[in-house]
Amino acid sequence: MNPRVENAVPDNDYTVKIVFDNGEEKLFDVKPYLEKGIFQELKNMQIFKTVRPVMGSIQWKNGQDFCPDTLYLQSKGLGG
Repeated sequence: MNPRVENAVPDNDYTVKIVFDNGEEKLFDVKPYLEKGIFQELKNMQIFKTVRPVMGSIQWKNGQDFCPDTLYLQSKGLGG
């Protein structure tokens, strides 16, 4: 099982800085998903900024979310 999300901070470039429960910090790029289904709503920056950690993953106010494994495997490490 991959690490789970402890904190999520949105940025103005449609990325989310994620801190995982193993201490790793990674950047998840949401841009590739912005033209797909329910994720199109996230193009509205006010909605995008509502992201928060929920049960080891991230979720937006209108219910959009990603699998915790996708977040961990598809995010880029921030070094350190």
